[in-house]
Amino acid sequence: MISVDPLATERWRSIRRLTDRDSAYKVPWFIPGPENFETLQNTKILVIGAGGLGCELLKNLALSGFRTIEVIDMDTIDVSNLNRQFLFRESDVGKSKAEVAAAFVEQRVVGCQVTAHNCRIEEKGPDFYRKFAMIICGLDSIPARRWINGMLCDLVMENADGTPDLTTLIPMIDGGTEGFKGNARVIYPKLSACIDCTIDLYPPQVNFPLCTIAHTPRLPEHCIEYIKVVVWPEEKPFDGESLDADNPEHVEWVLQRALLRAEKYNIRGVDRRLTSGVLKRIIPAVASTNAVIAASCALEALKLATNIAKPIDNYLNFTQIHGAYTSVVSMNKDENCHVCNGGRLPIEVNPSYTLESLINRLVERYQLKNPTLETAARKLYCISLLLPQLEEESKANLLLSLKDIVTDGDEILVSDEVLSRAITLRIKFV
Repeated sequence: MISVDPLATERWRSIRRLTDRDSAYKVPWFIPGPENFETLQNTKILVIGAGGLGCELLKNLALSGFRTIEVIDMDTIDVSNLNRQFLFRESDVGKSKAEVAAAFVEQRVVGCQVTAHNCRIEEKGPDFYRKFAMIICGLDSIPARRWINGMLCDLVMENADGTPDLTTLIPMIDGGTEGFKGNARVIYPKLSACIDCTIDLYPPQVNFPLCTIAHTPRLPEHCIEYIKVVVWPEEKPFDGESLDADNPEHVEWVLQRALLRAEKYNIRGVDRRLTSGVLKRIIPAVASTNAVIAASCALEALKLATNIAKPIDNYLNFTQIHGAYTSVVSMNKDENCHVCNGGRLPIEVNPSYTLESLINRLVERYQLKNPTLETAARKLYCISLLLPQLEEESKANLLLSLKDIVTDGDEILVSDEVLSRAITLRIKFV
């Protein structure tokens, strides 16, 4: 008797051997059959980022059978991308990453439709994100992760008893790499640990305390960072363009203003090389790490779409510094998370704490850049070139004890560009 594989001539036979057959790894409600692959093909996915991870993700998803993919990225192709972002060619330099990547995948994988969005994720509203079955992030920015995390948490509606309505929940698969290390995770907004629940997992990007760079700069880096985080957002040069560290005109603009600030405070050492280094904060990119993490993310998408296996619970670590090593750990939800739990966060402070000490503590805890603090009665701290009187008042407030500006039980609203929503702190003196 000759055994004949009915899927031998099927284009998607490798995937259908997973979706059409029984498995020891399946979830309890999995029923093998061709309907699983049909569901996969009809699943609408958004990929955020079309760089090193994004290129791998788009390729993997398209070759796994997903037919409706959208990709969003605001960046353009640089010649330095070509060694690892394989969907691009030298002739594509200067073009939109999202548009070129989408066109390449559509040309290579027949039947796969990829829609490109050449813009910032913040430019899209809730209705845009609500239409996807899942969202996969291939970002190199912690603030961008926090923003989309907050958006997906906001999209979750609640039942009458206060529990999340699962029909409004959009899973997020997040991948990240840094050199020879990487991670992948699956997040169920408001059900499992979100990005902000585990913000301490992410290495803080090198942020100088704003109080220092604004009022008592001592290093040339302080002058450059001040122009980057305060002056650029306030003055919005180049018709409001985002600061691009690869744009020579942007770098020159920052350099000239940093030189003026350095001269004001008698600081030496501000030059073009240092300016470029502070702006870029270059993190090495390794193609093999991108490939492993993107494959892990695509596999989790396949699991979520077909139920062929249980998704990871819920954070995968990968390193290939001394051989290849992976491990999965379960991250716990933070019951005091201001994003997925909301409410007011209690914070214990000594009444003799200065406002500056509190701000530095918040900057470190929440990885803030330029926070604004205010109570219901007044603004406590706000750095704005458009409101110089507030800047002077803020500078004076830094040295005041908390007991002189708030009382026990008062609430302080903390806002910052990296936060998807403001944090409400309830002061408790100890």
